[in-house]
Amino acid sequence: MGRTSKDKRDVYYRLAKENGWRARSAFKLLQLDKEFQLFQGVTRAVDLCAAPGSWSQVLSQKIGGQGSGHVVAVDLQAMAPLPGVVQIQGDITQLSTAKEIIQHFKGCPADLVVCDGAPDVTGLHDVDEYMQAQLLLAALNIATHVLKPGGCFVAKIFRGRDVTLLYSQLQVFFSSVLCAKPRSSRNSSIEAFAVCQGYDPPEGFIPDLSKPLLDHSYDPDFNQLDGPTRIIVPFVTCGDLSSYDSDRSYPLDMEDNEMSCSP
Repeated sequence: MGRTSKDKRDVYYRLAKENGWRARSAFKLLQLDKEFQLFQGVTRAVDLCAAPGSWSQVLSQKIGGQGSGHVVAVDLQAMAPLPGVVQIQGDITQLSTAKEIIQHFKGCPADLVVCDGAPDVTGLHDVDEYMQAQLLLAALNIATHVLKPGGCFVAKIFRGRDVTLLYSQLQVFFSSVLCAKPRSSRNSSIEAFAVCQGYDPPEGFIPDLSKPLLDHSYDPDFNQLDGPTRIIVPFVTCGDLSSYDSDRSYPLDMEDNEMSCSP
């Protein structure tokens, strides 16, 4: 599909092309890292729903570039190869995918799991929010199989009326849960990112990909969850406020020095 004139005026789209990123979404992860130091001490990272690969590119440069770092990208569709990234063409709802990730890490758990995946939006907000929630829960479920205690999980979320139910679910597993909106994410978009740090599952919890983690009653015998159904999660904006506004259009004849960016 061809790019619209609005896409071509999008400064982040142009910066992505100039810097070799596969998509403008690379700047979202860079700005999240700048705010939360996501990559600090990370040697093993997993990128779920990775296609077309911009987040895997960032991980490869920030983690794989250290020599000892390892990045695994997972998606149902094949991607063009990336240096320093092991690709798995698989389903994140399958246990075999989780086992393959751990196999690539030589039996060690991951330090960081990220997911920028989203369903094809319908324009019906309730439907889109529900589908995105299901995708996030699928990513969380596989993260419980591959993430180390104290690890970090970052996933796209669509903010809506019932989003606090998702946050309460995430707080069952993590000591810190925040909602972050990178400046490179358009203000007009309902997307944001759940940044979950300090993986600490409930005592007796056994990861099980056959269950979608939707119930809010925790019983070790049934492997369900318990927690509050309504919470207020801190909202954080990421990115220097002097940087480009993703909702604005910029002229195409900008000077090269005006296009420089330090994400």
